[in-house]
Amino acid sequence: MIETLKYWDTELFFFINEKHNDFWDFIMYWASDKLIWIPLYIFFMYLLIKHYKKDTIWILISLTVLITVSDQVSVLLKNMIMRLRPCHEPALEGLVHLVKNKCGGEFGFFSSHASNHFALAAFLSFLLGKKIKYFSFLIFLWAAFISYSRIYLGVHYPGDVIAGIIAGCGLGFIMAKIYSFFKRYGT
Repeated sequence: MIETLKYWDTELFFFINEKHNDFWDFIMYWASDKLIWIPLYIFFMYLLIKHYKKDTIWILISLTVLITVSDQVSVLLKNMIMRLRPCHEPALEGLVHLVKNKCGGEFGFFSSHASNHFALAAFLSFLLGKKIKYFSFLIFLWAAFISYSRIYLGVHYPGDVIAGIIAGCGLGFIMAKIYSFFKRYGT
């Protein structure tokens, strides 16, 4: 059963990774860059301030805790599970399309990019989804685009990304409930 899942994961990986060209290489490379999204994060902060005023500080603290936990859990599991990234897998050497020869750390399960961005999307969707039309759809689409880029770039298997999505959504939901609880019953 595990071997069958690995086979399907590898086949889906190659189906996505081999569909490349110069235009999408450029787009996907930058989609995975952390700094490129700073203007969007600033826009999210603006939306939070606009809709939550003084509570924004508690939201930003919650987000800081959320992303830290999401990131550290993914790093911990990468080092425990030790599943090689496709670009580090000896059996796939020469078959994986890499952009700018960037591969990342040795292990890939599960994707920190997917986990962190879906945690952010789940938490912000909880806060802003009812206040801004289409916000939830757009933020989850954005997180999915970034997650997809990780497979396209050859640095994660689809299973790494799916596990990151599940973990991120779960952590974002838990943090939203914790925030809601403290907002209701806290100081």
